[in-house]
Amino acid sequence: MPSTPVWQRKEGKSPSGGLNAKGRKSAGVGAPVTEKKPKGKRKSRKNAFCARMGGMKKKLTGVKKRRDPDSRINKSLRKWNCNDGCKMPTSTSGYRPQHA
Repeated sequence: MPSTPVWQRKEGKSPSGGLNAKGRKSAGVGAPVTEKKPKGKRKSRKNAFCARMGGMKKKLTGVKKRRDPDSRINKSLRKWNCNDGCKMPTSTSGYRPQHA
């Protein structure tokens, strides 16, 4: 019997990234709640995660792993919607929407 918890092994991980039901049970996490747009502390937590993982992807992974869509780091960045680096897109035209 392995000494590591299920959520750290392959049998506790979902193929699309994250944990499956067995892994969540092992980690003591309940079923995921419906996703809402992050605000306040959640937003800053997401931004911090995206910045940290984006830096890890750039510095600590090789070219092959960086381009592999099925690598664990790319799956986690996709789940957190970090593909754009968690920054608002900037336009070169200088357009800003007007508030009514």
